[in-house]
Amino acid sequence: MKRVLVHFILIIICFIIQSTLLRGIQLGPVVPNLVLMIVSCFGFMRGKREGLLVGFFSGLLLDVFYGGGILGAYALIYMMVGYMNGFFNRIFYPEDIKLPIFFVGFSGIIYSSVIYVFMFLLRRRFDVFAYVKQVAIPEIVYTVLATLVLYRPVLYINSLLEEDERKTEVIFS
Repeated sequence: MKRVLVHFILIIICFIIQSTLLRGIQLGPVVPNLVLMIVSCFGFMRGKREGLLVGFFSGLLLDVFYGGGILGAYALIYMMVGYMNGFFNRIFYPEDIKLPIFFVGFSGIIYSSVIYVFMFLLRRRFDVFAYVKQVAIPEIVYTVLATLVLYRPVLYINSLLEEDERKTEVIFS
C-alpha cells in the first residue's frame, strides 16, 4: 500500500512539474517528459506488471488533462512503454546509469512515434521530418537530460521502498 501511495505521489509531482514549472524553461514547444521518465524507470526497476500499472495511471492522468476528448489514448501509450521497459528488469543494475538513460531515450522514440501516428498522421499531417526535427528529437534529448538529474532521487526512493518491503517481509515471515 505504501508503494502505491508513493508511486501516486511521484506521478502527481512529475505531472505538476512538467505541466507548470517546466513550461517556463521550454525549448520551443517542447518540455521534458517527466511522466514518461517515471514510467520507464519504474518499468525497468520493478518489472512488467508495475511498469504497466504505473503507465496506465500516468497515461490516464494525462488523458484527463490533455486527452482532447479521447480518453485512454495516453493510457495505452504509457502502458505499452511501462510494460516494454519491464522486460529489461532482469538486466537492471541500480548503479549503472547508462541503461536507464538508453531506455528512457528509446521510450521517447516509441512515444513520439505513436503520438505522431495517432495525433498527426491520422489527421493527414504528413510532414514527418518537421515533427521529428521540431518536436520528437528535442523532447527526447530534453527528457534524457532530465533523467540524468532525476534518476538518482527516483532510484533512492525505490531503494527505500524495497528496504521497507524487506523489513515488513521479515516481520511477517
